[in-house]
Amino acid sequence: MEIISIIVLFVSFFGLLAYGVPVAYSIGVSTMLTLLLNITFLPAITTASQRMTTGIDNFALLAIPFFVLAGELMNRGGIAQRLIDFAKSLIGSLPGGLAFVNVISAMLFGAISGSAIAAASAIGSTLTDKMEKEGYPREFSAAVNISSSTTGLLIPPSNVLIVFALASGGTASVAALFVAGYLPGILVGLAIMIMVYIYAKRKKLPRAPRVGFKKLFTDFKNAVLSLTLLVIVVGGIVAGIFTATEAAAIAVVYAALLGFLNKELKFSDLRPVLLKSAKTTAIVMFLIATSMAMSWLFSFEGIPQLMTDTILDNVSNPIVIFLIINIVLLIVGTFMDMTPAVLIFTPIFLPVAMALGMHPVQFGMVIVLNLCIGICTPPVGTLLFVGSGVAEVPVTKVIKPLLSLLAAMTAVLFLITYLPEISLWLPRVFGLID
Repeated sequence: MEIISIIVLFVSFFGLLAYGVPVAYSIGVSTMLTLLLNITFLPAITTASQRMTTGIDNFALLAIPFFVLAGELMNRGGIAQRLIDFAKSLIGSLPGGLAFVNVISAMLFGAISGSAIAAASAIGSTLTDKMEKEGYPREFSAAVNISSSTTGLLIPPSNVLIVFALASGGTASVAALFVAGYLPGILVGLAIMIMVYIYAKRKKLPRAPRVGFKKLFTDFKNAVLSLTLLVIVVGGIVAGIFTATEAAAIAVVYAALLGFLNKELKFSDLRPVLLKSAKTTAIVMFLIATSMAMSWLFSFEGIPQLMTDTILDNVSNPIVIFLIINIVLLIVGTFMDMTPAVLIFTPIFLPVAMALGMHPVQFGMVIVLNLCIGICTPPVGTLLFVGSGVAEVPVTKVIKPLLSLLAAMTAVLFLITYLPEISLWLPRVFGLID
């Protein structure tokens, strides 16, 4: 019955996805079908409902709606333009300077807002036209914006890292994951910048005029209050002053005050901001609820232990096993959103990784970066479609310049897979892991 249940679960799930059914409904229906093989109809409905409810009954998950709201307030509050101005003053005079500005701005805004979609929308809508005027192809600008926006999912605060902490069953703390994300996130940004530099030299893209110290200081002063949010949120969590959820609430208050202080946010903006945040939160929470029900079903059917035993019994080389896990996650990322992918595949692959000596925090970086690459690729590719839409460029034209940037991100993925200290050094420095 165990094998039959696994077959029904995965065939129905992937079949529904292939048919175009939304991910959350695909998860819920496939979970129900598998439960019906073991118990009758009414108990199956009761069990699924209970698991969905208890799955989201978690204090740490309250951080998600707060960070979503904080990101929306920042987007409305003019923070993106201030970060762009600072980045342009800092590195705009390099070859392909505006492309570098795009990367740095996306890293900073993505880290502050915790949302790749928000970063791609805010930075892309501001910079794409300016880059085109200076000779940058729009498809190249879109590709840079799409790939660099993923860095905010690694650099804290990041909602997906909170979700992974939940999926890991407490083996990885939010604080340790937040601190661990800095080096991988920065490495991804640097890898993209290297590819941008090579492209800029080959195409002889223009440089922005070098700015004086006075202009640099002015732009830094305008951006410093936005950057301070990172220090408050992450510093407070690491220091043990407040939890991730409390930090998220503080981020909302800070973002609102900053928006009003900058005179970019008005009281009339609050209603659409709250409405959009509520819709986003509802979507994310429903995904988490159905994913948690499926995750419980995995444990009920013994799928994680079965996968661990099967892999370890048939492949003895850890390098090969980690390569297989990465390939599977890269494929998964091309057709599944990040949140359900983390909740579904963490219970399957984390026990395998831990059995081979990989720390849960390191595995968190591995799975998140895999899925970051996935959201930049078709057929689902949420970030790909958002970035292309913002730049007003067909997706088919963006793919070619995007390939080299994805190759750079994949190179970083293998570095963090096989070099544990990239992910673990900072958490050890702060005493967050042994």
